[in-house]
Amino acid sequence: MAATAIYGKVAILVGGGPAPGINSVIAAATIRSVLEGVAVVGVRDGFSGLMKGDAGCMSPLTIADVSRIHFRGGSILGTSRANPTRDPALVAQTLETLLAAGVAYLITIGGDDTAFSAMKLAELAGDKLHVVHVPKTIDNDLDLPADVDTFGYASARHVGAEIVKNLMTDAFTTSRWYFVVAMGRKAGHLALGIGKASGATLTLIPEEFEKRPVSLRKIVDTLAGAVIKRAADGRSHGVAVIAEGVALALDESDLGGIDGVERDDHGHVRIAEIDLGDLLKKAVRARLKEFGLSTTIVSKDIGYELRSVDPTPADAEYTRDLGYCAAKFVLEGGGSAMVSMQGGRFVPIAFDTMIDPATGRTKVRLVDTASTRYGIARRYMIRLRRDDLVDDAVMAHIAGATNKSPAELADELAHVADEEPPALIFV
Repeated sequence: MAATAIYGKVAILVGGGPAPGINSVIAAATIRSVLEGVAVVGVRDGFSGLMKGDAGCMSPLTIADVSRIHFRGGSILGTSRANPTRDPALVAQTLETLLAAGVAYLITIGGDDTAFSAMKLAELAGDKLHVVHVPKTIDNDLDLPADVDTFGYASARHVGAEIVKNLMTDAFTTSRWYFVVAMGRKAGHLALGIGKASGATLTLIPEEFEKRPVSLRKIVDTLAGAVIKRAADGRSHGVAVIAEGVALALDESDLGGIDGVERDDHGHVRIAEIDLGDLLKKAVRARLKEFGLSTTIVSKDIGYELRSVDPTPADAEYTRDLGYCAAKFVLEGGGSAMVSMQGGRFVPIAFDTMIDPATGRTKVRLVDTASTRYGIARRYMIRLRRDDLVDDAVMAHIAGATNKSPAELADELAHVADEEPPALIFV
């Protein structure tokens, strides 16, 4: 891209939840901008201050301020879920606050909601403000090519897998089950990655259930079936990793009136208000009693422990590239795009290609349950399969752990395999 005149400050803003590598993006973008002779300001706590016309939320950033912060988790600028797109007047106030402070270039760091806010701000600003977005989320659900992860995902998966590995050892030692609920509101990438990397007994993600809403009984019986299958092999322990988004796939009547649960500025149910692990623990324990089994189950939420960990070297390197590219691209006149690294090269993704026409919001990348990657994950899980349910010898073995006959057990639990993906076939 040809060089263009640089005529104002660069502002850097972080929105949404924390993710490992945010500080690295901030540092790289700041250093690149300052070396170009451009002043940089950091915006504290996302869009919240800008929406109110508070110029005090912006403060200068220098190379000295950001030196070595790429090693650290969290965000030196804080973050928030403040959403200016709730009201066009808030978008206008955000733009006015930035322009009044002499900002001509804005780098936003965040997930799909922050990307949408950046997009709407760029639409209103026109040539007055160049906006570029850096994709960040441990959920890995932004609309990037299938082989390109969002930053923070790899670091969160790494720490999550270590936690689950320790729980697996504890489960074996104490003869108990752990139900581990992992972050992933809309997509199950993180839960699946943690479960697959750690070798958890099974992982449940919302994408595997095509028929919505999903009944609580289906989730409960899937988990109970895995416990029974393990028990038949003399193993009274296991770890199930469950994406928190499973809660939003459930029939609302099973959640005791989800409409009464608090929602955030983007209209999303605060999943933290739904104790999915405790709900499933109690329901599975009660269901197992119907089959004559008594099992100790402990629920454990992981997510907040993962969001602000120090980035792995892979994420630190990745985010330095993203921050550099964001600053260089926007200072050379680029904008209205999300930055990405694909095949080792910088590729901008235009904002107008990121909208889902069905929702009017930014697209969300879901786990592809038809992929080989997911198919392999399923085959390493211990859960009742369609093949089990039609094999008399296998069902006789599994039913031996219960008070049901093989036919009775197969009849009660057959529904857990009705959406099982087809067999993997390599030609």
